[in-house]
Amino acid sequence: MTSHKPLLIGITGGIGSGKSTVARIFSILGIPIYFADDRAKWLMANDADLKKEIISNFGKESYSDSGKLNREFLAAQVFSDEEKVKTINELVHPAVKADFEKWAANQKAPYVLKEAALLFETGSSKDLDKVINVSAPIRIRISRVLMRDSHRNEKQVNDIIDKQLPDEEKNKLADFVIKNADNKLLIPQVLEIHRQLLQH
Repeated sequence: MTSHKPLLIGITGGIGSGKSTVARIFSILGIPIYFADDRAKWLMANDADLKKEIISNFGKESYSDSGKLNREFLAAQVFSDEEKVKTINELVHPAVKADFEKWAANQKAPYVLKEAALLFETGSSKDLDKVINVSAPIRIRISRVLMRDSHRNEKQVNDIIDKQLPDEEKNKLADFVIKNADNKLLIPQVLEIHRQLLQH
């Protein structure tokens, strides 16, 4: 019997666009979801090869004596240095890519979703069959994030938005766009994309 290979579908969207909510609707339809940003954090803490690479690039302080990832130290190292951002991405993204491919190969669904904030920015969209962008007006996104993340202020949210591709560009690059504004219902949009993906 030939093994069935699921379609690899990306789901992305800027901070506060609601991509996690949309991913949850897909999961209710029985679609497996790979949360790339969560897995990246897990791999940085648990993947021996990746840990070795991070230590050799950023120093022993990257991990505590008990082997736990020192997020504050790494964030301070990386945050304002473009070169270091590039370095950490070049270490983490291949590890996530390999982890995702292994995970996807074990799924039985007709397609799987890879949820990630920076699919286009990192170039990992090239490894996927289709990409869905969850789009929302900036003012709605900012107010959602401020309500959700009490530790962030408006300037921090705008800084994050500035590092991400503008919505208009993502919408052009994506195969499907889900509009998540106040007057747009999500479920019918998800069901329509689900229907189209099942026909592939």
